[in-house]
Amino acid sequence: MDEKTIPLNRLPVGVTAQASGRNKLGANLDYRALFEQTGECVFIIGLDFKFVAANRQALQLLGYEEDQLTGLPVESIMPLEDPSERGSLIDRQSTLSESTLKKKDGTLLPVELSISVVHNDMGLPTYIQMLARDISERKQAEISLKRHLRALSVIGETTAGLFRSPNIKTTIPEVLESLGYAVDVFCCALFNIHTPELMEQYQWVDHELMGFNIAGTLHPYLDVIEENPTRVFSVTGVQHPDPRIGLLSILVIPIQGAMGSWGFLALFDKQNQLSWLTNEFDTIQTTANLIGAALERLRYEETIRISEMRNRIIVNALPDLLLRTDLEGSILDYNANPSHPLYAPRESMVGRKLRDLWPEEVTKMILDTEEHKTFLNSHWVYGFSLPGHKQTFEARLHPISSGEALIIVRDITEQARLDQMKSDFINRASHELRTPLTSAIMMTELLQQGGSKEEMDEYWGVLMNELNRQKELINQLLLAGRLESGRMHLEAVPMDLIPVLKESVLAVKSIANKRNITIKLDTAQDSMMVMGDAGGLSQVFINLINNAVKFSPADKWVEIVTAFDGNEVGVAISDHGLGIPADAITHLFERFYRAKNVTVAEIPGSGIGLYIVKSIVDELKGSISVASEIGKGATFTVRLGRA
Repeated sequence: MDEKTIPLNRLPVGVTAQASGRNKLGANLDYRALFEQTGECVFIIGLDFKFVAANRQALQLLGYEEDQLTGLPVESIMPLEDPSERGSLIDRQSTLSESTLKKKDGTLLPVELSISVVHNDMGLPTYIQMLARDISERKQAEISLKRHLRALSVIGETTAGLFRSPNIKTTIPEVLESLGYAVDVFCCALFNIHTPELMEQYQWVDHELMGFNIAGTLHPYLDVIEENPTRVFSVTGVQHPDPRIGLLSILVIPIQGAMGSWGFLALFDKQNQLSWLTNEFDTIQTTANLIGAALERLRYEETIRISEMRNRIIVNALPDLLLRTDLEGSILDYNANPSHPLYAPRESMVGRKLRDLWPEEVTKMILDTEEHKTFLNSHWVYGFSLPGHKQTFEARLHPISSGEALIIVRDITEQARLDQMKSDFINRASHELRTPLTSAIMMTELLQQGGSKEEMDEYWGVLMNELNRQKELINQLLLAGRLESGRMHLEAVPMDLIPVLKESVLAVKSIANKRNITIKLDTAQDSMMVMGDAGGLSQVFINLINNAVKFSPADKWVEIVTAFDGNEVGVAISDHGLGIPADAITHLFERFYRAKNVTVAEIPGSGIGLYIVKSIVDELKGSISVASEIGKGATFTVRLGRA
């Protein structure tokens, strides 16, 4: 109770006397018609704090008949911490707040209440009007949004760690634990089905439910799961024999990888009955796919280790430079593929010392015998260069005996470049995920604190934009994975190119408007038939137009020009931005690649957009070319076969 609240026992006598008029109020036909036709849930409360009347919507909201509700005290429906608080309902002109109402069946319903006192011509309180609005769906949506943001956080924080981890087998259970806490389940498990047995690979179970039998719980559903291995399987409200669990819900998601189906991710829920939104399912599916990719990496690494072991035995098949040396670095034997950058005739190498051929610091790193004066262990020198050569090399030393060793020198120029690109990409992707996630969390906190309608609208808008940024990056990653693995097949069919171009321009227009950039579309004809795939070409042109806008200065324009060229249709997209260095153009369509001038200018991007563009155009038997001049912009031209 605040300082304005008048306790009930201090109300004027005339006020409480008005309660006797409640039956007359309910009988007024004109009033009743208006009362029933309103779309709001309306309750009329007498000054004795008993319900006088309620319209049809209000009765349905709480599950009462009118004669059951009439005469009930307010406290039976709307709990008050202190009965004297009833006086505040009369003292205040109008109140708007969130509360709960008790339904007839005893369940509590979250509502938004608007309470006001109606006065007569003499200015005396006559009755209390209470408008109620069901906000249970909004409350559930808020819970789901929080859970969804937590799940997105799991992806953002664990993806980089999962792929950087030197031991994926120990990292995957940690990912499952993070996912379990994020989506409020008590168990997550990865499993395969080897008829008729279920093979658990990895699992996490909440410490309060240790001993939960995953295989036994899933056994009744194995046939259904195995018959539909690419579909999501779910069951809710199953009575479990473990009294700690009670009603159980199960969600099983297939894990797809580049080598096909790996297995399944199972989630077990005893609280929320799997009451998740569609985007939460998408987030869980994304996590499953990332785990699948990590498991495939594990298989790849094991295959590579076996392959390297065999290759060390069959040394003559290696495309590397092989040296057998003694402790002094004298070359006892030599073999090299003629294509190796360090190739020299065998007779010119045998008998010479490494320090006479290569810099002393490189020789010391490779031989590593100064301390022990013997070859003890294998070791690896990665990423060194030699005078007169632009390439990057690695050297692997393997002891043959205490006085002899085999040195394998490999040209890793391309691998080093790819490793650097991948490292740069992981850093960029982590930043691209973390930045909008941080903003989204901040907006969620502001929404919880409340504010004016304009502020709330702004918070929701920013939150939606940041979540869309994360979704776009994840979609780009998934699309690049599908293209690389060959699981995305496009079918070239006769289609009109103009609508696709117009829709692509419209998709990017809002981004261009923020920087006052005009997109000019100049088409040769109203209709241009090509052999293509509408969905794939939308990805191509949205990426290219978005890049043109992103790299153009504010207040400039982007031009899109179409033309017939023999048996082809050409689409040229030009910007007036930084331009592309000549040495970067040959690498422009490689995965993760970004030109140095773009990186220096700190223009955001993941480095996979143009890789996706080139992959789709190639799949459709088309071509793409680039022309650019530093400081004046670039033009990307896509050519497709005419239909």
